[in-house]
Amino acid sequence: MKYKLVVFDLDGTLVNSLTDLAIATNKGLEEAGLPQHSVDEYRYFVGNGRDMLVRRAMGEFSADDKRRETVRRVFDSYYAEHCNDNTTAYDGCAEMLRTLSDSGVMTAVLSNKPDEFVLRILNKLYPGHHFTAMWGKKHEFPPKPDGTSLKAMLESLNVSQRDCLYIGDSDVDVFTAQNGGVDMIGVEWGFRGREELISAGADAVVSEPSEITEYLDL
Repeated sequence: MKYKLVVFDLDGTLVNSLTDLAIATNKGLEEAGLPQHSVDEYRYFVGNGRDMLVRRAMGEFSADDKRRETVRRVFDSYYAEHCNDNTTAYDGCAEMLRTLSDSGVMTAVLSNKPDEFVLRILNKLYPGHHFTAMWGKKHEFPPKPDGTSLKAMLESLNVSQRDCLYIGDSDVDVFTAQNGGVDMIGVEWGFRGREELISAGADAVVSEPSEITEYLDL
């Protein structure tokens, strides 16, 4: 099947940002006098945006508005300076993106991460690639897995739902694709793994970026 547009999630799909997200959140937790977590634990905290990340990391203390504001404030300040310290592109993704581009397929990113961080990370890690759209969490749309932002992106690019493929690493991404009315491929190299993707209803799951272009017969 030929798609005109492939929309990617960012964290856990194109980039491994877990360490920087964990460090920034732990800085906030420390400032608020709360327990910190290992980097690996953050695999299950991320995916639904910054506010949910903070709430999950705070656990039983998440209802404390004052502490939650402290964690968020420190996260924002620290992450703004250090969002690219340890974040890396996944092996093979640059080549996969190049193949899509060379084949005339548009590529875009739709993330729950705030816009400014999306742009900075992509500009550093994929400087030679042109993304048709790079959207983070916009105030006018609910966060993923709500499908409103995906539908709005397709409308802005004049692409139909049947001509779009969505790619991500978690159940949030599967549900985003379903809510947006598009096909979906899950990537098992991200934060959540194959079992979660299959259970959520991904149309297919790949283990290497090159399998994406093979799936598209490029």
